[in-house]
Amino acid sequence: MMPITTLWNAVGQTPLFVLGSLSRATGNEILGKGEMLNPGGSVKDRTAKGLISAAEASGELAPGGTIVEGTAGNTGIGLTLLGRERGYRVVVVMPDNQAAEKYALLAAMGAEVRTVPAVPFANQGHFFHTARRLAEEHGWFWANQFENPANGEIHYRTTGPEIWEQCEGKVDVVVSAAGTGGTISGVSRYLKERNPKVEVVLVDPLGSGLYSYVKEGVLKSTGSSITEGIGIMRITENFRAAHVDDALQIPDQEMIDMLYHLARYDAQVVGTSAALNVAAAYRIAAARRGQGLRIVTFLCDHGSRYASRVFNPEFLASKSLTPRPLAL
Repeated sequence: MMPITTLWNAVGQTPLFVLGSLSRATGNEILGKGEMLNPGGSVKDRTAKGLISAAEASGELAPGGTIVEGTAGNTGIGLTLLGRERGYRVVVVMPDNQAAEKYALLAAMGAEVRTVPAVPFANQGHFFHTARRLAEEHGWFWANQFENPANGEIHYRTTGPEIWEQCEGKVDVVVSAAGTGGTISGVSRYLKERNPKVEVVLVDPLGSGLYSYVKEGVLKSTGSSITEGIGIMRITENFRAAHVDDALQIPDQEMIDMLYHLARYDAQVVGTSAALNVAAAYRIAAARRGQGLRIVTFLCDHGSRYASRVFNPEFLASKSLTPRPLAL
């Protein structure tokens, strides 16, 4: 029986799911860390807890204070969930091209949502710079998830150890996308300390420069993606600390095929970053068919957060995307 608890204490200890159809098809065990089962519905609840904890400990965040953050949505949801529970005001700055569900959820939870045009990072109107500027102008606490090491640290202290314990020390490959780089940084550092042979693979969407950075040492990108909250054209402090062995780039069509497959055959209705993660894990498993590997990846959030897009045939058609069956 689950004990009585708070939202704060409910973050973490998420299950590790066997993705049965893909595991059976490849002869390798593909496992998804069920981060959508955090109280705010995503892996970013961990990030939010880490950022708030560190700020409280340092005195940057005092009782009754205001938290401001620039985010694609999920970190804002996590900060609002935990911040409101602890008595803070939360201001969320978001680009104006995200799924409508995120804006509605944030507003319902009591966040003050400010949208800005979706512009390149070099533009001072970018959500990152806008959040920093608001913090400077008003004396608010800027969570700064991209550069704040508390992001990667919470994954080093919680997510990595959970995976190691759940797998009883048998982890062969870890696959993760990166936005801020917090998850891949903390998890890779912890697991490689336990076993240097654990292979860490970055998965990147088109339009991001991390794939070329890992493969060639330079940031460059081609194309674009409908994925939200992942992919970036700079090296953050969190990503800089990651231990990455290899990288894969997954186009949107492959991601959408996997998203629909997971929903129909594994009862896992996931968001775009999770589908990207699993598509890469499956690609690795299929290339090493029958080797009995244990491949772990992250189910970052639930697909209901993107229903107006990825489950909307008109939206997909506007992006020249049509779900296709996987060739297992």
